[in-house]
Amino acid sequence: MVHQYSSGPRLSPSGYEEDIRAVLAPRLAYFEAVARHEHVTRAAHELGVPQSTLSRAMVRLEQDLGVALFARRGRTVSLTPAGRTFLGSAERALAEVEKAADSVRADADPTAGKVAFGFLHTMGSETVPALIRAFRADHPRVRFQLVQNYGEAMIERLRAGGLDLCLTSPVPDAPDLVAMRLDEQRLRLVLPDDHRLAGRRRIRLAEAADETFVTLEPGYGLRRITDDLCAEAGFTPRVAFEGEEAETLRGLVAAGLGVALLPPPAVARPGVVELTVTAPRAAREIGVAWLDGHPDTPPVAAFKRFLLSRRGSLLPD
Repeated sequence: MVHQYSSGPRLSPSGYEEDIRAVLAPRLAYFEAVARHEHVTRAAHELGVPQSTLSRAMVRLEQDLGVALFARRGRTVSLTPAGRTFLGSAERALAEVEKAADSVRADADPTAGKVAFGFLHTMGSETVPALIRAFRADHPRVRFQLVQNYGEAMIERLRAGGLDLCLTSPVPDAPDLVAMRLDEQRLRLVLPDDHRLAGRRRIRLAEAADETFVTLEPGYGLRRITDDLCAEAGFTPRVAFEGEEAETLRGLVAAGLGVALLPPPAVARPGVVELTVTAPRAAREIGVAWLDGHPDTPPVAAFKRFLLSRRGSLLPD
């Protein structure tokens, strides 16, 4: 049987790239099987499709490409030079598809899957390691892809599909997210140990109105909380430095560059004193957020349940 091929592909020039993917993708496995067996009937048996269906699919593939891929002798076929070139690319494409399928199946495995989990910088030294250690006591093979960042950046990554869950503050309020409050963390006014107020244990934030502050950069949740608390106390803080990490700020306070509102450290730092703020009430809520309507894999669902079970006891004593 002789097949006629046009000098160019039958696909429309407009949107060719989109069309060619739609045309080729479903047929690559068919083509690879026929090329491997060099026999249409045996390939059809392996694929579980009628021989006539497979023959028509190969003819249509050649017509769409405008290239003869096979030399035919009855149901026995052999690859043309163009067919051999196409086979190499088809095998690589199918291998990538198989690799992708294996990867997503592995990530969804209930016992050894993956959780993409984001958390604040201030949660990284103690809170998150303790959470993962406790979770893996019952789920030892679950893998974690960890992302440490500030709140707004994590929410953006959550929306882009790069995270399954994130631990953040303030607890976000958005229609496309589900967010659950897990715990509360008191903030302290951190002073150099030679500061005039260093002998105090408690302070009203208004008493620091004339101080210079070191803070996190705009966009960080703790910066927003600091600005809001200072406004509630009746002043706008004078900012000497804007950083990205709480412990850096604590070090700058020790160096005398200013004061800061910070959560308690994992380990006490020399050179500073930390005062309880009595007014306004200085605290931040810690919560977990995920995309509304986003289906969970079994390991993500298990870790979500674990986090929600830690309400009120998320943070170390």
